[in-house]
Amino acid sequence: MAVSKSTLSIAFIVLGGLAVLFGTVLVFVGPIIIDDQIVKNIEINPNNGLSYTMWKDIPVPFFMSVYFFDIVNPNETLDGEKPTVVQRGPYVYRENRWKDNITFHNNHTVSYKEYRQYFFEESMSVGDESDMVTIPNMLVLGASVMMENMPLRVRLLLSRTFKTFNEGPFLTKPVGELMWGYDSKLVDFLNNYLPGMLPTSGKFGLFAEFNNSNTGQFTIFTGQDDIRKVHMVDSWNGLKSVDYWSSEQCNMINGTAGQMWPPFMTKQSTMPFYSPDACRSMELVYQRPGVSRGIPVYRFVAPKTLFANGSDYPPNEGFCPCRQSGLLNVSTCRHNSPVYISHPHFFEADPVLLDTVNGLSPNEDEHGLFIDIHPETGVPMNVSIRLQLNLLIKSVFGITETGKIAEVVMPMIWFEESGYIDGPVLNTFRTNLVVLPMVMEYMQYIFIGLGLAGILGAVVLYVSDKVKSRMVGQPYTDVDPSSSASEKTPLLQSPTS
Repeated sequence: MAVSKSTLSIAFIVLGGLAVLFGTVLVFVGPIIIDDQIVKNIEINPNNGLSYTMWKDIPVPFFMSVYFFDIVNPNETLDGEKPTVVQRGPYVYRENRWKDNITFHNNHTVSYKEYRQYFFEESMSVGDESDMVTIPNMLVLGASVMMENMPLRVRLLLSRTFKTFNEGPFLTKPVGELMWGYDSKLVDFLNNYLPGMLPTSGKFGLFAEFNNSNTGQFTIFTGQDDIRKVHMVDSWNGLKSVDYWSSEQCNMINGTAGQMWPPFMTKQSTMPFYSPDACRSMELVYQRPGVSRGIPVYRFVAPKTLFANGSDYPPNEGFCPCRQSGLLNVSTCRHNSPVYISHPHFFEADPVLLDTVNGLSPNEDEHGLFIDIHPETGVPMNVSIRLQLNLLIKSVFGITETGKIAEVVMPMIWFEESGYIDGPVLNTFRTNLVVLPMVMEYMQYIFIGLGLAGILGAVVLYVSDKVKSRMVGQPYTDVDPSSSASEKTPLLQSPTS
């Protein structure tokens, strides 16, 4: 039995209307469903396999690349000439991080300690840990600046102590020993007679206290009651604020622990986090959109005000005493040693700093820090945190080891901590938190498009059927309707006519 076109038209209109209705409902309900799925996957909950594993064990490649500033003219520097450095490296270390002592609390927070280990990756490095490098001797030049205002007899005694233990102003040692520690009779002496003066009770090295250590006890919000607070720090080592700095604002512990952020970020969002290594909270700002391994991201970078001094940026006054902009004085949380943090090669710092040392060449691509983050989930896709460690050196009267050294903030090393999501973790993340929400978003427009196409098709079918029906019902004639009756000629005429 043939189905009439009118019936088909009605069927198309009904189906098209339902499709448009379903698509319209998805326009309003779809985002709610998507956001609900994101919330369920992002909150810190042991039942969420993907996100909890990423948070707990960080199952992604993470590396620390270290660059040394090798002083090529130490004798001339001791005589007061401008230091000249050559960058050596990178010396790359694979970084293992994991959380332990995880305890969930009734107020929707969780406490933990994060541990870290470093393993040298020779295949990724330019050089070996046996490479010899010359850098300032922190035990001599750092201690000299610390004792600058002490009585002369104390400075003379300190100088005699340096001579007794054969400690000079510069060190030439293998990279591995400078990183993880070397034996020093002076260090042993200080630990025996002045315990607590040095940050380590064993070997002395730039990263001696980092390997096989933890970053302190963090207590952060799980987001189970309010997803806007997920990963935000509630306390660090039981503290709501620190006391390293001279203002309440600078002592605040803000943001997350620096690994994940709350979801649903916008271009107006910022990325605050607390760094135990820098002893302060920091905040990154939006720069531009991008794509990382097929996933849409926002790139956040450090604002120029991050290490600005109090004169250039008054809110940073609490981090002073300050020198030029571009330097963060961390002496208050580093046993009062004259140590400063900056961007590598004094990137975005006062140009005066570049004039004090030969061999520096800052640029954003190599020396700017950034985090590429998936804004819908707050999960970083690609991370590159770059910082430089500097030591204030100068000639100190009464301490002959300091010679005629000109006052300069001397770069020692810079390092980059980098990581990115890849492999099975990336595929699972993309499927659960990117592809499926995207498919649901597209479905609403597909249903609306198909519904409108069905309704339009029904209208076309109905109109064409009516036009055809009229043409079939009209009788056929071969007479010009414009001709008059008198002009019509009969087909048969009488013979008499």
